[in-house]
Amino acid sequence: MVELVWLVIAVPLAGAVAIHFVGRYLREPLAGYVASAATGTAFLVAAAAAMPFIRGGEHGETILLWEWMPAIGANLEILWDPLSAFMTLIVTGVGFLIHVFAIGYMHGDERFSRFFAILNLFIASMLTLVLAGNYAMLFLGWELVGLCSFLLIGFWFTRQSAAAAAKKAFIVNRIGDLGLMVGLMLVFTAFGTLSFAGVFDRASAELTGGLATAIALLFFVGAAGKSAQIPLYVWLPDAMEGPTPVSALIHAATMVTAGVYLIARSAAIFELSEAAQVTVATVGAATAIWAASIAIAQRDIKKVLAYSTVSQLGYMILAVGTTAYVAGLFHLMTHAFFKALLFLGAGSVIHAMADEQDMHKMGGLFSKMRVTGVTMGIATLAIAGMPPLAGFWSKDEILASAFERGGWWSFLWVIGLATALITAFYMTRMFILIFLGRPRWEDGVEPHESPRVMTIPLVVLAGLAVIGGLVNTPFRLTLEHFLEPAFENVHIAHPPDSSLMLVVLAALSVAAGLAGIGAAWLNYRRPRESWEHWEQSLQPVWGLWGDAYRVDDFYGTVLVAPGRKTAELAAFSVDLPLIDGAVNGVGRLAVRVGDWIRPLQTGYVRNYGALLLAGTVGIVIWLLVGGA
Repeated sequence: MVELVWLVIAVPLAGAVAIHFVGRYLREPLAGYVASAATGTAFLVAAAAAMPFIRGGEHGETILLWEWMPAIGANLEILWDPLSAFMTLIVTGVGFLIHVFAIGYMHGDERFSRFFAILNLFIASMLTLVLAGNYAMLFLGWELVGLCSFLLIGFWFTRQSAAAAAKKAFIVNRIGDLGLMVGLMLVFTAFGTLSFAGVFDRASAELTGGLATAIALLFFVGAAGKSAQIPLYVWLPDAMEGPTPVSALIHAATMVTAGVYLIARSAAIFELSEAAQVTVATVGAATAIWAASIAIAQRDIKKVLAYSTVSQLGYMILAVGTTAYVAGLFHLMTHAFFKALLFLGAGSVIHAMADEQDMHKMGGLFSKMRVTGVTMGIATLAIAGMPPLAGFWSKDEILASAFERGGWWSFLWVIGLATALITAFYMTRMFILIFLGRPRWEDGVEPHESPRVMTIPLVVLAGLAVIGGLVNTPFRLTLEHFLEPAFENVHIAHPPDSSLMLVVLAALSVAAGLAGIGAAWLNYRRPRESWEHWEQSLQPVWGLWGDAYRVDDFYGTVLVAPGRKTAELAAFSVDLPLIDGAVNGVGRLAVRVGDWIRPLQTGYVRNYGALLLAGTVGIVIWLLVGGA
């Protein structure tokens, strides 16, 4: 099956092309079925090809598709190893469920087929990124997922907010992409190749500490853009303007995981620089608690989940910065399960509430939407880190690995523990405001459970959120053994060996989660007037959280406004009067010369004959006079 791995990219790409060209001739659900089948087929091929890794002992191989730029080690080639197989199964598996959900969610949209064409292209682009055998092909997929996110975030482009959000995501990511591009230039300068094998096999022998730090930090700039870390996280909350299945795909399975994957894939470089490791882990921890605090005060259901994603990505970045690569990837997987479930559940709620997203206008929905309510309740407990659900195992492995390293890393463990408490609080708050208490619906809203095409993916993801974490527990390190061949030459941080210490750390983590759940329950199970009064009593801090610390306003004042003024100055003080003036001056001269000679171009042959005769006579006279 390894020889057929190229189909994992080719099938979704073929689905995107086919739907683009013939989608208009298909009735509405057929485009969704084709796109879902393409993604599901890619998952089955990937699962079959990954079986040797699951059985153990295989190290993977590189499959050349065709030569592109062989002189710099930049062919179109697939690296099929446990890490790429792991990422591929997540992208295609979770992506398939999101595709199926979208068939029901996008019902009635006039651009239904176009939506699924772009969705398939998004999957193919992300697979190009994670299956790349060199940095050049990885960068190709990196840019393609940026393009697809732009198209999908702005899918409803007639809404000004959606168009602005798509543009913001594209521009902010270009900042990160520039860092990655410069880092790749340094890699090529140092090694003369962009091939993974050519770089990783020689990194420890040929990279100096300073150069390794520079490359690692530049790579992290790219990762901070894609994986929404401080200071480049501001695009992700605005990405909620896209359809909810897009939010689920971006947040759970595709774009935002690219930065975590880049660092994990480049572990051979990052392990050569402790300065880069500390920087990455510190930014991850800071992002985790920063975004979690913002999520506390959000009223928009999707904004809560957006800032939650930023926070959980901070956990993953903390892990890979700590060199706990398996723990970071483990949380990437479990997060894909429960965050896809949360976003699709939010989509089900929005669908039932006639596109209402304000949680203050919900309440009491559990009696109307039991499947959505139960599955979102499971996801809420999973992200809060309650055992034995998936989030408990992966989050605790990250925190325990940071604690084990001691020193500065122990301080980051404290931040991670505080983030766990805050996460449990805001997620419980969200669940209570949506599903419990008295209804706060506006007139004309009649909530109802979503159709099966939407609820079945919720049930499947809920099952994964329950059992998914069991693949890597302290008692059975299945995922760690699976990924071991991908990191065999890299040092990986692990949790403490002491069973007692593991139990103590887990107990502290669970206690933090229970404290957050309890605090939210005590405050939000009371009448509306009571919890609204409590929120008002926390002003102005609550308002600061609700306004996301006004970072967007700060960026607008410090960066956007001066940039716009500089552009206006260049346009109206330099470009128009000087450059355009010079060009227009030449143009006016040409027009004037044309006006002078236009009377000579009458179109009559007799006139041209007369002018030819006059010219001939003039030349003869000039020769005679000159000769005399």
